[in-house]
Amino acid sequence: MAYSELVELSGKAGDFTAKVLKKARYVDADKCTGCGACTEVCPTPVPDLYNEGHAERKAIYSWFAQGIPSTHAIDPDHCRILTGKKCGICAKKCEAKAINFDQTEEQVELNVAAVVLATGYDIFDPVRMPEYRYAQLDNVITAMEFERFLSASGPTEGHIYRPSDRKLKAEKADMDKKMAKLTKTLNRFEKKHGMSSADFLQGLADKSLAEKDDLAKDSKSWASKARDYQAMDNQFKALEKKVGAVTTAKKLAFIQCVGSRDLRFYPFCSGYCCMHSIKEAIIAHEHDNDTESVIFGMDIRAVGKGFEEYKIRGGNSSRIAYKRSRVAEITKGENESPVLIYEDTHLQKVVRESYDLVVLATACAPVKNTDRVAQTLGVELDAFGFFKTDPAQPLDTTREGIFVCGCAHSPMDIPESVAQASSAAARAAQTVMKHKSRKAS
Repeated sequence: MAYSELVELSGKAGDFTAKVLKKARYVDADKCTGCGACTEVCPTPVPDLYNEGHAERKAIYSWFAQGIPSTHAIDPDHCRILTGKKCGICAKKCEAKAINFDQTEEQVELNVAAVVLATGYDIFDPVRMPEYRYAQLDNVITAMEFERFLSASGPTEGHIYRPSDRKLKAEKADMDKKMAKLTKTLNRFEKKHGMSSADFLQGLADKSLAEKDDLAKDSKSWASKARDYQAMDNQFKALEKKVGAVTTAKKLAFIQCVGSRDLRFYPFCSGYCCMHSIKEAIIAHEHDNDTESVIFGMDIRAVGKGFEEYKIRGGNSSRIAYKRSRVAEITKGENESPVLIYEDTHLQKVVRESYDLVVLATACAPVKNTDRVAQTLGVELDAFGFFKTDPAQPLDTTREGIFVCGCAHSPMDIPESVAQASSAAARAAQTVMKHKSRKAS
């Protein structure tokens, strides 16, 4: 039941009653074919959270292409119809007649024997570490943002363009539109009075223009627009030069343990960050063989089967260097490049080094509102905010019949999460079978 929320759980193991709130999509999921025609015509752009805000989606959208069910939803906070304005173009375009602005929330009751918690995780907010200037420097990003940059379906179509350079391109495109609008206005004046804007301005300057009624009437407006165009043209040429010099990021820095293994935030190791950074550095090198990466960490924890070999292969084949160091600070350098200040423990001296792009390997944090979920289910949380489990039965929460897996339990990588999910499903099945056998007897 996608786009739904558990609001109440009563009863006991083997005989729970779950009340689930099905939120209004304003799209009939049974009719919607997922064709995307509605998104093409929707006039309202919205920042795309799936792409970490580096792209835009529309007010009617699907969260991501492979989502199940393959349907769309309307964002009630941004849809023009649902905010009291005029539109409805998506409903006119939808051939399946799936758009329903009158749809309401629905509450469903389910009788279940067991519950499995798989709520995932949130990434640590690096704004809480002001020394890394995540909020101030465009080219300091999180590992999740970089993951989207590497994706062919992401905001950069798999190319590692720096956020500052993408802003330049967006600024150039915006200036292009403004100049086209000004050009249209100037062309109208030039056609009407039979002279170019440059000649008109020159005539104004040396006072050689013949005073005609029409010209006198348009003179002030024409002069203002012509001067605006000249100023904008100079800016545009400078901006065009900068954009022409833009290339993909070649020199990458990965900073490990951002928020984890840190007594100020989370004292535990998040487990997967080291291998995640190595994987991203390898993929970045595959995209562009000129790319080189430096991974800064207190140590590299390659704890799984074949992980150490993977780390060594990255160093040998993908131009990855591993530096034992805890980066102290990041500052702004030339051309918006982040400058890392750190102690090189081998050289035993403080180093300042510039990079094209810095990637922060942020800690695995409990999902927001986990405490509210715990209260709804009547289970306890541990000291870090993950769901508390029995040491002897590591998938069992503090309430019988409710089990946990993946990062709802604690930080872990995908293979471990999948294995634990199978175990949680088996524990749930045991509860179901026990309940059935009680009923039968």
